[in-house]
Amino acid sequence: MTTTFLDATGLRCPLPVLRARKAMKGVAAGGLLEVKATDPGAVADFQSFCETTGDELVEWLEDDGVFLFRIRKAG
Repeated sequence: MTTTFLDATGLRCPLPVLRARKAMKGVAAGGLLEVKATDPGAVADFQSFCETTGDELVEWLEDDGVFLFRIRKAG
């Protein structure tokens, strides 16, 4: 299983989710997208993103203001 990485640090809402949506197009079904972001609003944004796309927010972590999201592509 491959993991695609996206660095969205320094980007403000809604750019992290918009970039993730674009990156997910290149992720195979069942694959992972790992996103790093620094905007605190990204937590709610990625939860909503996964609810609307059907993708799974496997986990999200926060370490010193940097958020890490792991999203599994549906299908």
